[in-house]
Amino acid sequence: MLLAGPDGTIPAVLDGVYDSIVNTATPRKALNWLRSGAGAPILGAIANGTMPRTHTALDDHPRRAAADYVRAMLVAHGALPERDEPLARLERWIDDKVAAIDDPELTKVLRRFATWHTLRGQRRRVDHTKPTSRTVTAHARNQINAAVALLDWIAARGIALAALTQHDIDIFLAGPPSRRYARAFLAWAAQQQLTTKLTITAAPVRAGTALDSEDRWQIARRLLHDDTLELIDRITGSFVLLYAQPLTRIAAMSTNSVDLDSNTVTVTFAVHPVEIPEPLATLIAAFAAGGHRQHVGIGATTTSPWLFPGHQPGRPITPSRLGDRLSPLGIGAGRRAALLQLASQLPAPVIADALGITATTATDWVKAAGGDWANYAAHTARNQIAQPPEEPHQMQHP
Repeated sequence: MLLAGPDGTIPAVLDGVYDSIVNTATPRKALNWLRSGAGAPILGAIANGTMPRTHTALDDHPRRAAADYVRAMLVAHGALPERDEPLARLERWIDDKVAAIDDPELTKVLRRFATWHTLRGQRRRVDHTKPTSRTVTAHARNQINAAVALLDWIAARGIALAALTQHDIDIFLAGPPSRRYARAFLAWAAQQQLTTKLTITAAPVRAGTALDSEDRWQIARRLLHDDTLELIDRITGSFVLLYAQPLTRIAAMSTNSVDLDSNTVTVTFAVHPVEIPEPLATLIAAFAAGGHRQHVGIGATTTSPWLFPGHQPGRPITPSRLGDRLSPLGIGAGRRAALLQLASQLPAPVIADALGITATTATDWVKAAGGDWANYAAHTARNQIAQPPEEPHQMQHP
């Protein structure tokens, strides 16, 4: 038996994993995975004691994808402590980046920056708020990559870090736009008195292309009314086209983000709930009530805390996978179009509050859409006393 320990019985800590496999809704799929799946031997080695049941052992396994899947199974059933996976992957990635630097002194500098600035910030976020998202770690990687590019650039030119000038930085910035992420490293280096204070100006905000308004509404109508499409695609696509939500936020939504009662359906994208009108409200209610959130993969738990579960047990769908699902529907730059429309109709504070974007970003979008809400603050102040108790935000659908 795959899960048998040295004494021929299943270790008690793996009882949940065993039950999830034998009770799966797809027995044939489970049997095929046990026979030929890359993760099955890893699980067997852990069960019989030839491989430690630890995150470190799984990190070191040469079959990284298979080991990560087994890790998700073990965590989902309490056989392995949960950890912040994006942060753990970031730590391993940083180790590889630091090891690739040839100059010993620059290696020390990069290690200090990565440890005391980048990773410290990520760990603080995990400790005090919520697990690190892929978006946040991607930003951290961009900062490390830019720091590496700068260190490589000055090493190739024989420039000492302490001797860097603003003129050198301006020449460095003439390269790829991604080099602007070196701003974080230079600010830290100046704080540590490794360089003088040097400036990297922010890249100009570009609205980019947006889906044509007529095309956007045509796709939105199809999402809302075409019963041949899968519910997950209809709902997530509507969140993009109608509520300007990024795929990273949609993918990470929990079941607690949706509130169903006898009269309304509300969804919390950021802080405050947004009341969802028909027909999207009915789709969301059907999705929740119809068991569509149940994950039936190998080793999965019966239910998932995520609104849109992913391939790995206990994990949400990834933004890239969600994008792959929505791409054939032609959504493309639909979020930009949604933001532009909302920005033309609503003041920046309302957009920031409802959609979970910063006030600065919301203001930029209002300006890009040609909105004029200069008197909004005064209008709000005049009417604040007369306002009824706060109700969920509501937006109209086509």
